[in-house]
Amino acid sequence: MSGNTILGVFAKSPLKPLEQHIRKVNECADLLPSFFVACTAGDWDKAEKIRKDISSLERAADTMKRDIRNELPGGIFMPVQRTDVLELVSQQDKIANKAKDISGRILGRKLVIPAELSDDFNSYLTRCIDAIKQAADAINELDDLLETGFRGREVKLVEKMIIELASIEDDTDFMQIKLRRALMAIEEGMNPVDVMFLYQIIEWVGDLADLAERVGARLEIMLAR
Repeated sequence: MSGNTILGVFAKSPLKPLEQHIRKVNECADLLPSFFVACTAGDWDKAEKIRKDISSLERAADTMKRDIRNELPGGIFMPVQRTDVLELVSQQDKIANKAKDISGRILGRKLVIPAELSDDFNSYLTRCIDAIKQAADAINELDDLLETGFRGREVKLVEKMIIELASIEDDTDFMQIKLRRALMAIEEGMNPVDVMFLYQIIEWVGDLADLAERVGARLEIMLAR
């Protein structure tokens, strides 16, 4: 096999598309804070516009996921295992799906986070999005990992980023517990159906951080192979 042919096989590496996909996913989730601001202000027209932007980005991410699956090379020169790539892109894509679900559920009921929970909820949401950004930063090191043959200082750097990601996710767990307790303290005077949906939204926002951590876990498995 000629050198040019070998380079052609490596040129089809799925690593760059994975980086592009996680950036699109991050862009999608990053619209949630402005979405919730619009909802709190009762600006449902703006919230609807942001919701449409979230949906558009989610669809774009989904298209990118399908392209990665369809174009993933199966040859001997794949720099990483095919199953690792498929699982990684699947976990990444679930983040965008969850962001769309959250915005859809909130907008569908015109649900507003109670004022008593607003500050803690905003901090919680921000921390969950921090987890997504951390996962994206780690995935964006894939090209450098490939250049170093998944060895050396670059691996140590990514391992450190994954540890930090786990720490961020731990923070969100504690913040979720605090929010649930705060909601429980005020739920008696609220619409019971709204209360049910608020508990679900708190859980779904936490899922963003959980899914981001799973991305880190899959990357860690990739590094270990």
